[in-house]
Amino acid sequence: MRPFKVLGIQQVAIGSESKTRLEKLWIELMGLEKKGSFISERENVDEDILQVGTGLFSVEVDIMQPIDPGKAPRVHEPRLNHIGLWIDDLPAAVEWLRSKGVRFTPGGIRKGASGHEVCFIHPKGNEEFPLCGEGVLIELVQAPLELICALDHSVT
Repeated sequence: MRPFKVLGIQQVAIGSESKTRLEKLWIELMGLEKKGSFISERENVDEDILQVGTGLFSVEVDIMQPIDPGKAPRVHEPRLNHIGLWIDDLPAAVEWLRSKGVRFTPGGIRKGASGHEVCFIHPKGNEEFPLCGEGVLIELVQAPLELICALDHSVT
C-alpha cells in the first residue's frame, strides 16, 4: 500500500535563456502576480515565482533562466523544465518510491525556492533505479499541514 498521497499540482516551471519574454507573457499579458524570486548558483537558476489563483489552492508558475547558460543544470532545456506535485508525506514517499526502483536526483530532500521541503525524481533512469520521469523532471513538494487538512475536508 502506498504510504503517501499526491494532493495536486504545486507548480509548473518554465525555462528560457532570459526571463524577459516570459515576464512579458505571464506577468504583463496574463496578469499573474510575482510572489518572489530565487537565485541559486548551485542549481544554476535565476527564477521568479508567480502565482495563479489564491489561497491554499493556488499554483505556482516559475519562470527561470540559467545564471550561466553553458553550465548544468540547464534550466532552460527543456522549456517545460519540471512539474511540482504536492505530497502529504514527503519522507515516506521518497523512501517508498526509492524502494520500488525510482531514481532521484542528487541532493535528497531539501528546502526549495518557495520554502517547502522538496526533492526531484530524475528524468532518466539507470540500472540500479530504472523508474524515472521518462524525460520529465518531477518535483515532489511537502504540502503544508493547512493544505493537507483543507483537502481532507474538501473530500468529505
